Amino acid sequence: MTKIIISGGGTGGHIYPAIAIANALRSIDPTVEILFVGANGKMEMEKVPKAGYQIVGLPIVGIRRELSLQNLAFPLKLVRSLLKARTIIKDFAPDVAVGVGGFASGPLLMVAGWLGVPTLIQEQNSHAGITNKFLAKRASKICVAYPNMERFFPKHKIIYTGNPVRSDIMDSNQKRASALEHFGLLAHKKTLLVIGGSLGAKSINESIDAGLKTLVKMGYQVLWQTGKPYAEKARKTVVALQSEQVKTQDFIYEMDLAYAVADVVVSRAGALSVSELCVVGKPAILVPFPFASEDHQTQNAMSLVNQDAALFVKDSAADQELVQTALHLLEDPEKQRQLGVNIKKLSQPHASRQIAEEVLKLVH
Repeated sequence: MTKIIISGGGTGGHIYPAIAIANALRSIDPTVEILFVGANGKMEMEKVPKAGYQIVGLPIVGIRRELSLQNLAFPLKLVRSLLKARTIIKDFAPDVAVGVGGFASGPLLMVAGWLGVPTLIQEQNSHAGITNKFLAKRASKICVAYPNMERFFPKHKIIYTGNPVRSDIMDSNQKRASALEHFGLLAHKKTLLVIGGSLGAKSINESIDAGLKTLVKMGYQVLWQTGKPYAEKARKTVVALQSEQVKTQDFIYEMDLAYAVADVVVSRAGALSVSELCVVGKPAILVPFPFASEDHQTQNAMSLVNQDAALFVKDSAADQELVQTALHLLEDPEKQRQLGVNIKKLSQPHASRQIAEEVLKLVH
């Protein structure tokens, strides 16, 4: 029986691609045994079991860029994580170890390399993360989502696959009628979908909040994922507005249905969000998180903007520009069509299967 360990996490941008790879592995070989390894206390410890997979946690933590007591604990937690990773690999005896980025994948793939287990890493962003750059030296293969990644990795190891995305969004455009009913939206009105990552985005939320009355007055619907920290404030705004045209949720689990109702999308520019927008072919306004490591979200966004496949609003200018940019795009069907066509050209809908096939090649 083939055994695969998949390690990484910390954010949905790492977890959902990891689950997509696992699902693709099982579709190719239903007998494959898969074990996830994540970081204790992080969202993968909840999301992975919900997807039907076993997960083991390591005590690893990330290094904060600012001075922090957490950084003092890092060396001890790294050693403990390396020791636990060694025990996991010895007990599970994987044929291949897969890393999807995030600090959780570091100790597991380091130990796998030391013990002679073939490793594959998957880099989601256009600017490689610190963990993956470190792990690349021992990796057998490196699957990437953007061109020109030889800036960070040995060229002979790179395979251009795109990013794995959730399989349910592949046919999201066929679900519009049921999606409208699900969210309680009207078929004859255009819908702005606002997503700011799993925790929401402060600049996006505040900009939408301030411009909500104008959007409604212009006859548009808004489906707004606020994140938990902003959920109550958004709810009060909608109640005061007394409009059925705005629907808020702190987290949208049914992203296939959310994309199905969207005419225009406002989003951060995390790797998973960008890849999903490409697959569904939706006209998008990207507002990159400016404090992402190596400013990789801006680089992700510009890879689309430079090909006329998305619009860009700087985070610091969101309060002045975001709602107006959204209104202009909602009022311009031809620009919507053009952006939708161009972003769709950049999609890699079969990334999950291609990565799974590369993983299985390492077994043999």
